[in-house]
Amino acid sequence: MEKNNIPELHIALVSEEVLRQMADFFRDAALRAVAAQGRFSVALSGGNSPKKLFELLASPAYRGQIPWEKGAFFFGDERYVPHTDPDSNYGMAKAALLDPLGIKAEQVFAVDTALTPEQAAERYTQSIEQFFAPDTARFDLVLLGLGDNSHTASLFPHTPVLHVTEANVQAVFVEEKQAYRITFTAPLINQARAVAFLVYGADKALAVKRVLTEDRQIEEYPAQLIAPTSGNVHWFMDQAAASELGHLGTVTNAT
Repeated sequence: MEKNNIPELHIALVSEEVLRQMADFFRDAALRAVAAQGRFSVALSGGNSPKKLFELLASPAYRGQIPWEKGAFFFGDERYVPHTDPDSNYGMAKAALLDPLGIKAEQVFAVDTALTPEQAAERYTQSIEQFFAPDTARFDLVLLGLGDNSHTASLFPHTPVLHVTEANVQAVFVEEKQAYRITFTAPLINQARAVAFLVYGADKALAVKRVLTEDRQIEEYPAQLIAPTSGNVHWFMDQAAASELGHLGTVTNAT
C-alpha cells in the first residue's frame, strides 16, 4: 500500500453490519455527488459480496434514501461472457439492483461482450470518456472486492495489466481462469472521488493481511495498486476478514 495513502478501515462484528455500513457509505457518496454536480457515477463490482449489498440497496431500507434516477452505473470489470450468462457481472447487478429499482437502460453502461475482448475494452474506454467529457474520468464511487489471491477488479497477479499507466479499460487473459476479463486499470480506479473495498469472511483474512501489511509487491498482491489520488481507500470488513491484522483489526462503528 502506498505510504501516503492510509487505508481507512471500517470493521464490524458480522457481515450484516458490514453491508449496512457499506450501504450507508454508498448513499452518502451518491448524495454528495448529486448535491455537487446533479448526478452520481458509480462503478459496480461483481461476485457474491456485492450481490448482497445490491439487494440491500434495492430493499425498502435504502431505495428511498438515494436519488437513483440521477445515477450512472458502470462496471469496474466484466467477465468475457454474454450478458445472459450466470457469470456476467452485469447480469448479476441487473437482477439484484438495477431491475428492482427500475433503473432506466440509458443510465446503465455495460461492457459489450459481443465484441472481441480488445474491442470491448476500447469501446468501454470511449464510453467512459464520452460520459465525463470534457473532464477527466472521475467516478464518484468505485466498489471493489478482494480475491483470496489478492486480486481486485480483474487485476490478477502476474498479468500485464498491472503495469498499465493509462487511466483506461483493458482486456486481460487470466491464465488461472483460462478466460478473458475486461477491467478498469488501477490509474482509472485511483482517479475516483471514493474507492471502497467490501470484504467479509475468514477465507479473505490472509489476502487482507497481505495487501494491507506486506511490503509493496504488486505482482503478488495487485490490490496494493489501489491508492486514490484524492482521499483514502476505504475497507469495509467483518471481524473474520480482519482477523489477521492484529491490533489494526479492531471493531469500529465508524462509517
